[in-house]
Order: sequence, then C-alpha cells, then structure tokens
Amino acid sequence: MANTSTAAEPGQAVSDTTPSLNPFLDSLGVELLEMENGTARLGLDLKPQHMNSWQITHGGVIMTMLDVVMAMAGRSLSAELKGVVTIEMKTSFLQPGGIAGGRVEARGKAFHQSTTMCFCEGEVWNGDKLVAKSMGTFKYLRRLKSGENMKKLYGSD
Repeated sequence: MANTSTAAEPGQAVSDTTPSLNPFLDSLGVELLEMENGTARLGLDLKPQHMNSWQITHGGVIMTMLDVVMAMAGRSLSAELKGVVTIEMKTSFLQPGGIAGGRVEARGKAFHQSTTMCFCEGEVWNGDKLVAKSMGTFKYLRRLKSGENMKKLYGSD
C-alpha cells in the first residue's frame, strides 16, 4: 500500500490539512502535528472551555483526541482510503489530563490492518505524564457520505 504524508505547520488546525472540514475539532482548537506512515500526533492548548467541574481536562476532550489521532494514523496508510469510522474504542484514564494553560499531546499508531479494518492504539500525554491510553478498531470507507446525503437517508434531528 502506498503511504501518504501530510505536512503540518505547528499550530495548524486539523481541518487545514484534511480533505473535509471538521467544525467540532476546530471549535476545540485541536492542532495537527504529524500524520504519516501509520502514525499521527495532535496537540491542544488547554483552555477553560476544556475543563470539567473540577477544573481539570474533561474526559470527553481526551477521548475525542484519542479517537481522532487513531483514525488519522489509520488513514495515513493509504491515499486511496478516504476515511474511517470508529467501530470500537476502549480507553483507560490513568491520571488527570491537565489544567487550563497547559498543553496535551495525543499520539496514535496503526499496528495492524486488513483490507477493510485498521487496529490502532493511542495515548494522551501531559508533558512527561501519560494521561490516558486507548485501543480502537476502525473500518475503512472508500467514499465518505456528505452531511446532506446522510440527512436524506436518516433524516435530521
């Protein structure tokens, strides 16, 4: 399979280097640091809106970063594959994720793939502290359905 490399400038939004925009990631402020050869890295400067009621990084922010970084690692293995969907994901939280003013980094790696599936692992780090670890299974899609097509098929909320 052909490998792809996506160059990213530090601080660049994920949607700036991927074919489809992701308003959710943009609103979080997630930055693409690397995406090539079965690996990916994302960064996030932690702000008050990322915190939970205890003023530490919300678990949903951590899980979002893990899901995205693993999916990007899997997508980086082939230029022909346009996307992946998460089939299964397990996450273990090891310690608090950080406070506003800090920075976390997510690292993903694809460790096995078949013609239709990819198996990945991911980690979120706060400096030298491992915050969370995840394993995920992703299904490759040959063609992504647009939001408008999805509304036609399933209706809208």
